[in-house]
Amino acid sequence: MKGKSRQDYWKANVRLIATLLVIWFIVSYGFGVLLVEPLNAIHFFGFKLGFWFAQQGAIYTFLVLIVFYAWSMNRLDREYDVEEQ
Repeated sequence: MKGKSRQDYWKANVRLIATLLVIWFIVSYGFGVLLVEPLNAIHFFGFKLGFWFAQQGAIYTFLVLIVFYAWSMNRLDREYDVEEQ
């Protein structure tokens, strides 16, 4: 690693994973279960927003988080000079 320690790399990695897991939890459990009643007052593409988050939104968010994680890890790997060839 160039000038940066492995410990810093893993701290950054764990921080990224923790952040993405919190976002996923908020969207899937918070919007899909806890806040479903207030969100159902809002309509989104003809569906109640709470229902949409429970059925579709959490899945779409998860897919976006996967893409973002892959992009972020590639950037982090380049920064710490541990990218795969």
